[in-house]
Amino acid sequence: MGLELKTPYPADYHAMVAQVVKENEAGYLPPLKTTIDSMGNYDVVFVGFPTWDMQMPPPMKSFLHQHDLRGKIVIPFNTNAGYGVGSGFETVKELCPNSKVLEGFSIVGGIERDRVLFVMKGRKAEDAEVEVKKWLKRIFETNN
Repeated sequence: MGLELKTPYPADYHAMVAQVVKENEAGYLPPLKTTIDSMGNYDVVFVGFPTWDMQMPPPMKSFLHQHDLRGKIVIPFNTNAGYGVGSGFETVKELCPNSKVLEGFSIVGGIERDRVLFVMKGRKAEDAEVEVKKWLKRIFETNN
């Protein structure tokens, strides 16, 4: 499930980036349109997000502030534009202090500095699938 904001980000990429930078600087948590009333039904929650401004995006921070994941297993995964996960996985641990946060997975989804917005096709998609399966097997074996 994707997160929707009550007020969507601007469609213009540069305007959106500028807004995200300001939100991160101010610690602003944008209100979400998305609600999940059934969170209590889950023991394991996968939390996926891109790296924005070398951080977890403000909407995901809003989500983790709004939902009590106490006692749950939280598994983060990330896409990035070639710069890495930044502080995102550490933020998951900070915002889920009463959860068991497992090893995260991060992969390059595009290469922003080269203006390549999406690289998950062909051989890259096949390699990504192999890496995701290895990661899932590793975290399953390590935690069972």
